[in-house]
Amino acid sequence: MPIIPDEKDWTWVLSRPCSECGFEASTVTPSTVPGSVESMLPRWRAVLRRPDAAERPDDSTWSPLEYACHVRDVFSLFDRRLNLMLTDDHAKFENWDQDRTAVENDYAGSDPAVVSAELTAEGQQVAASFARVKESQWGRTGLRSNGSEFTVLTLAQYFLHDVAHHLADVDG
Repeated sequence: MPIIPDEKDWTWVLSRPCSECGFEASTVTPSTVPGSVESMLPRWRAVLRRPDAAERPDDSTWSPLEYACHVRDVFSLFDRRLNLMLTDDHAKFENWDQDRTAVENDYAGSDPAVVSAELTAEGQQVAASFARVKESQWGRTGLRSNGSEFTVLTLAQYFLHDVAHHLADVDG
């Protein structure tokens, strides 16, 4: 059975804790993102060293390797979105189909060691980008293709939830 695309609008995590992973967005600011990302990278590398990293727990759930590929791409995507918000007034984000990306980039057939190195590099890059954000920039805005508006602050919160939630998915 193929993976069923996740079409939920997860922006609700900005207003209340995630009941699935316990993440509380209100505790995140752009200045706390770098340390949080850096602290999660060793845990992601450990996940990718597991002998069963490429095995799906069931037919409708990504494997830890596939989740790690997704997180690597989330790091890259949010780095681009953050930098767009910092340079363009009222930035507009292109749509990103995470499920199509997973198939097109063969997440399931990826090499865990390569993904580990890429995830680390992308994580360090997005952490560095968030580290450069000044508090005076937290209110800059960006608009997702579905109409959801973010500030740099809420983008940081939404982004970090994604990474933390998927780490809980594979640690669980």
